Amino acid sequence: MERVKRQRLRGYMLLMRMDRPIGTMLLLWPTLWALWIAGEGRPDWWVAVVFVVGVFLMRSAGCVINDYADREFDPFVERTRNRPLAVGMVSPKEALLLFVVLSAMAFALVLTLNTLTIMLSFVGAALAASYPFMKRLTYLPQVYLGLAFGWSVPMAFAAQTDAVPIVAWLMLIVTVLWATAYDTIYAMVDRSDDLKIGVKSTAILFGEADRAIIGIIQVMMVAVLVIIGQQMKLGGIYFLAVVAAGGFMAYQQYLIKDRDGMQCMRAFRNNNWVGALIFLGLFGQYL
Repeated sequence: MERVKRQRLRGYMLLMRMDRPIGTMLLLWPTLWALWIAGEGRPDWWVAVVFVVGVFLMRSAGCVINDYADREFDPFVERTRNRPLAVGMVSPKEALLLFVVLSAMAFALVLTLNTLTIMLSFVGAALAASYPFMKRLTYLPQVYLGLAFGWSVPMAFAAQTDAVPIVAWLMLIVTVLWATAYDTIYAMVDRSDDLKIGVKSTAILFGEADRAIIGIIQVMMVAVLVIIGQQMKLGGIYFLAVVAAGGFMAYQQYLIKDRDGMQCMRAFRNNNWVGALIFLGLFGQYL
């Protein structure tokens, strides 16, 4: 009995991707960027706690509902065929219940914040719950993912300042561009399998132009970061960090030059450094 319980608990943890924190970090960095700008380097401690814990809960919930939505596809994709739902370690009913529990915990935290943030949270929840189904409807699920990941930005500004200024929307644009770039790199790994099973992605849409379009998106991201820095009158530390982040994105272009699956995964994970550098630039600037 104890062994069965341990296996089930392990299945839940794998379903929540607790063994792969990269997704949590990619969701966390834009949230921290927003908190630091909105709080001018000193965000309210409780708001920061709510958003950091909320990032973990919602990323976990997103992974659960994603695997639930893909449970019929995952067994036929090399990278996902051993996921808990695909191998029967967790049942679909258990996955749905886990999604509800995680989402409820996140919403309970949001209820401690102001009315504007609570209202925005309904949009965020809808984006998170609907994203997994976008790959059946559009070749742009990566853009939708960016919107779902980036919605924490206007929410953070709302929680910190009770308003959503223009800079928040600019930062949302940065997050959408960033997620589109790195998730297209991620989708390049599954492109051949996705074509067989009929799943859509920007990697399929871009085809042979994938590297060039990813590069254009990355340049656009850097440009909007520069605009944010100018609008907020940030100084050299921030702009140096943006340049360094651009250097890491150039390195990602080198990694994906042959479209090798392992190298594409390396390039995808490298984005953790991009997010960290931008945050360190903001932290150092306000410090």
